[in-house]
Amino acid sequence: MLLLALAVLLFFPFLAQGTLFGNPIKGSVSPAGVSVVVGAFMFGLGMQLGGGCASGTLFTAGGGNARMLVTLLFFIVGSLLGTVNFDWWTSLPSLPPISLVQSFGAAGGIALSLVVFAAVAGISVLVEKRKHGALETAPVSPRHGLSRFLRGPWPLVFGAVALVVLNFVTLALAGRPWGITSAFALWGAKGAQLVGIDPTAWAYWQTPGNASALANSVFADITSVMDFGIIAGAMLAAALAGSFAPSLDIPLRSVAAAVIGGLLLGYGARIAYGCNIGAYFSGIASGSLHGYLWAIAAFAGNILGVGNAAVLLRAAPHRRPRRRLTSQESAFASISLTSVRSVRLTGVGTPSASPLRTT
Repeated sequence: MLLLALAVLLFFPFLAQGTLFGNPIKGSVSPAGVSVVVGAFMFGLGMQLGGGCASGTLFTAGGGNARMLVTLLFFIVGSLLGTVNFDWWTSLPSLPPISLVQSFGAAGGIALSLVVFAAVAGISVLVEKRKHGALETAPVSPRHGLSRFLRGPWPLVFGAVALVVLNFVTLALAGRPWGITSAFALWGAKGAQLVGIDPTAWAYWQTPGNASALANSVFADITSVMDFGIIAGAMLAAALAGSFAPSLDIPLRSVAAAVIGGLLLGYGARIAYGCNIGAYFSGIASGSLHGYLWAIAAFAGNILGVGNAAVLLRAAPHRRPRRRLTSQESAFASISLTSVRSVRLTGVGTPSASPLRTT
């Protein structure tokens, strides 16, 4: 909750003004309806089966995890499939885009948000203590100073602050908050064109923002460039930590879970207007009601996913133990939705006037 509290304190005043450093900005505010509930639930389920969220998939794949490359591939496929009938999903019942900033002003929106965050944190503490007797404490780091910064693990508070600052810088430079998964849909559409499939016939790719992204290079798409940066940063972080060691020894059950999880992640993110970065983190930082709805539905999907992932992976032979997260990975992991022990997560375009351009 600290991450979200810092985000709204930093974002809301500037979103209320509509400008930042003299440049126009716009929050990630989307409709809250059936597509968000279904998509976020699918995404939460896919997180557990696939092994991570959108950013988590990027940094673990970049860090040398071969299984997560499978998840990423089918994440892209699922994202593309989500654009095929995206217009049908958006036609289902929903509330219009609702912003706490526009409805209550910056001060009112901040106050209401902080009350919600405090309530969630309080309930989480009560549940944790009731089930386990005490709150889980962070492990003591064996490293200090520069060594800890380079090789980790970073304190989760430090990771939360870093992610808020990163998102704010993105808002200043791109004119909208951080997003991840719209790039996956774009990569999938580019790939479809290479094999003779024409996605321009689908309504999603006929809106000005998406049509422009599809017509230009992926390196002209801000979200794609940032995603490439996550992969490159993860490779560097893994190399510095001495943990870059890809292995193709992946049990078949684990591959199946990665395939199913990736498809659910991609399709769910598309129809829910984003992932746990674009819809949850950036959505709530923008004061969007759909971000809260996304969080609830994704949490439910995660709970279901925990059991299903265990069934799929339980009998997998030669399963290697999960390695400790590096410092940079810990920073991304700090945005996960679940704060109680029972739910574990292995991870963490330019703005358009059209609601179909989602993060």
